[in-house]
Amino acid sequence: MSKAAIILASVLQGCLAGNRNSQRQLYEHFYGYAMSISLRYSKNREEAVEILNDAFLKAFTRLHQYDSTFPFSTWLRRILINSAIDYYRKNHHLPTHIDLPDPAQLEADALPMPKLMADEDVLPVLRQLSPAYRTVFNLFVMEGYTHQEIADMLGIDARTSRSNLLRAKAHIRVLMQKNTLNPVNSN
Repeated sequence: MSKAAIILASVLQGCLAGNRNSQRQLYEHFYGYAMSISLRYSKNREEAVEILNDAFLKAFTRLHQYDSTFPFSTWLRRILINSAIDYYRKNHHLPTHIDLPDPAQLEADALPMPKLMADEDVLPVLRQLSPAYRTVFNLFVMEGYTHQEIADMLGIDARTSRSNLLRAKAHIRVLMQKNTLNPVNSN
């Protein structure tokens, strides 16, 4: 077992015992990782912080459920994603019906996505999507869930998930083209 793994195991034991210092250490250690996930699901930093803090609260109260044979970051990631979904269920109305695009639109939406190089490129674009489109895009593209899994998580039809993904991709294409045509001056 590596030194980092031993330290993490010790911090987790402290958290299980309710030690506030251990909780602070765990929070600080995983803050950047957790924030990067939360930012992808949020419209702004304030929403991301709310999702992140809710996820850590859940992690601290459910730490006894963590199976130490798996990486802690994987377990925390799942809690973060579920917290983001809970946040949007509570604060945004995800559609429960489907608006099927016309066949010509489906063909246009089947075009490949523009290259999204880094979080700096992705976050501003993702934040401009509606909460439903952003959530489905993240769950499908970034997390690798199937449309049926997304439908089950969000309480929507799998066809709605597909439609939201297609529309998110179309919006991203438009937004990326706008950014290419009108680059932001970085000076």
